[in-house]
Amino acid sequence: MALEKGVSIKGLKGTGRGGVITKEDVEKAKPATTAVSGEATFEEIPVSSMRKTIANRLKQSMTENPHYFVSTTLSVTKLLKLRQALNASADGQYKLSVNDFLVKACAVALLKVPQVNSSWREENGQAVIRQHKTADISVAVSTPTGLITPVVKNVQGLGLSSISKQVKDLGKRARENKLKPEEYQGGTFTISNMGMNAAVERFTAVINPPQAGILAVGTTRKVAIPVETEEGTVTEWDDQIIVTGSFDHKVVDGAVGGEWIKELKKVVENPLELLL
Repeated sequence: MALEKGVSIKGLKGTGRGGVITKEDVEKAKPATTAVSGEATFEEIPVSSMRKTIANRLKQSMTENPHYFVSTTLSVTKLLKLRQALNASADGQYKLSVNDFLVKACAVALLKVPQVNSSWREENGQAVIRQHKTADISVAVSTPTGLITPVVKNVQGLGLSSISKQVKDLGKRARENKLKPEEYQGGTFTISNMGMNAAVERFTAVINPPQAGILAVGTTRKVAIPVETEEGTVTEWDDQIIVTGSFDHKVVDGAVGGEWIKELKKVVENPLELLL
């Protein structure tokens, strides 16, 4: 019985005749605890106001925005060569990242398919779709206190070096908790890049309300591509990234989301267009 109840008879004082341990003694005793089982097996971490805001906004997004997802594979071999050439001639004035190119590419695609560069608005019982004329790209940044999305504004009018400079500055100040509210509010589209983690091939992201879309970017992979030549089939290696767009079906119909992904793929795979 003591074994069944988890009671250790060692040190248990019996009340029966001659100090015998009785059934009542066992029932009254507390189950034995070891040093390990006596310790708490969890830690309750207070929720910061930022964490609470993130939770509420993303819960709202998943509840109110009917998400759908469109994925594609981007060949970035040409983009990486262009990036290398531009960085080599920069004389240390800038160092472009793949994400800088993708931020610019998102803006180009948004101008081609402006329905995606929109947001759902409801005021006084009236619903409208607000279509934005500028591409203000929110860039997801992981900080010690949570995720924040500083905004690079008017990306359609910026060169790659300006985008790179702003993304680095906003990211640094975001991690230092030094952003002004106007620097992380008011974006029209978001990009979330987990490509720095080689284990993340692809993922889907939650829309950042009231925006209607977000692009999730996976890591760069080398993929063997069979190529037919006069001498026969040879293997070439192509650098590829899988991206997934999440769209709000209230604002962006499926065909429109697909068209936006098509325009993104076109400009990323022909990166010289990003310099125009």
